[in-house]
Amino acid sequence: MAVETRDGDAVQADVERTSSRILEIIGVKGKVTEAGAMAAPCSDFDPAEEVNRARHPWSLYDAPFADMQRGMDRLRTELPKDGWTITKDGRDGTQGNSPQIVAESKGGEFAVDVRLHRASKAEKSEDLLEVTVESACYRSK
Repeated sequence: MAVETRDGDAVQADVERTSSRILEIIGVKGKVTEAGAMAAPCSDFDPAEEVNRARHPWSLYDAPFADMQRGMDRLRTELPKDGWTITKDGRDGTQGNSPQIVAESKGGEFAVDVRLHRASKAEKSEDLLEVTVESACYRSK
């Protein structure tokens, strides 16, 4: 499998820009976790090959559940208009069986996984939209 050689910092910046666009499409006012993109080993390769992908996991919370549902609906409509292909739109199969959208950007440079979690009183959790944006695998320059 051919892997591009890229500047890791540039890939992370691209992933963060893509995350910002996803948040813009969701269009929900709430709080967003602050963590930035980071390099992670690409599981498709032997670790000795030093092939990575940039991952940016974040969550949107402290917003009404109905607003987050509408944000998921906007993703369904707007991602394809932005050149993304939705590869999964259903339930994630976890115990909470959360709604999930998985999509790939045109050209396969990025993937996004979005899950809508309902608050659980038993776990003392809150409603949140969990988003992970990641790049295609690359070799660092």
